[in-house]
Parts: sequence; structure tokens; C-alpha cells
Amino acid sequence: MLRRETVAERIADAVVKRLQLKKLVEVRDDTKARAAVRKVLLENLEAEEQLDADARRILVDHAKEIKDTALDYRRLFTLVKEKLARERGFIL
Repeated sequence: MLRRETVAERIADAVVKRLQLKKLVEVRDDTKARAAVRKVLLENLEAEEQLDADARRILVDHAKEIKDTALDYRRLFTLVKEKLARERGFIL
């Protein structure tokens, strides 16, 4: 979890700086702006982690069927994750 927060913090800093440099936004309080971007990023990262967990659970539920066929687990994982993302309106 610490890694996720560190990544979100770095990205939030970069986003706020670039938006200010390009004069796309006027920020009154850098700390609040970074915190808002960080919050959105963390929510997105958590949602993607939940998608991964749900996709893994679905594949585990069908592990015997997957083992009995010549299907590639990584490819199936990607397909299941994409399907779940579409159903939930989540853009990967």
C-alpha cells in the first residue's frame, strides 16, 4: 500500500506542476491541488487492484477448466479483466 501512495504522490506532483506550467489551471493552494489529484489517483489504483482481484477469483473458480484446455492464463486474465472493466465503466 505504501508503494501505491508513493506513486500517487509523485504523479499528483507532476500533474499539478505541468498544469501550472502550461497555464491550464490557476492553483491557489498547491497542497490542496496535489491532495485532490492524489485522492483521484488512489481511488483509480484501488479500483484497478479490485479488478485484478476479481479477475483472479474468476479464473481460480474455473481453474480446472483452464487446466484441461490449452488456454493461456495470462491471456485469459487480460480478457477477464477487460470484460470486468467494461461492465463497471472503468477505463484501463
